[in-house]
Amino acid sequence: MHELSLAQAIADTVAKHADGAPVERVTVRIGHFRQVVPDSLAFSFELLTEGGPLEACELAIEHVPAVIFCANCGSEARLDWPVFQCRACDSSDVKLVSGEEFLVVSIDLLEAPHGPVPPPR
Repeated sequence: MHELSLAQAIADTVAKHADGAPVERVTVRIGHFRQVVPDSLAFSFELLTEGGPLEACELAIEHVPAVIFCANCGSEARLDWPVFQCRACDSSDVKLVSGEEFLVVSIDLLEAPHGPVPPPR
């Protein structure tokens, strides 16, 4: 299950960038061809963060479809299977436009409940 190692990479990235601040939510963008099972990734993330500083952090997953662009006729098509051929003209002169992403796109930190902490006197 490679979702566990992916969840660990996400948690490590979040912890590094949050620098000790409490994290409310992390959003990741994952392409169709990354072959990630969203429920397994969410379960792995929850398992890894339980009892730690990221325990309350919600993992939000944005799914990115696989899309190709045909250089021959200029059409774009969404792929469900890895068949790199234009549906409009049957050309194989296509380029993958999206579907291989794996990005942490945002980390939402919790705000202090009563505003900023005043400096010590």
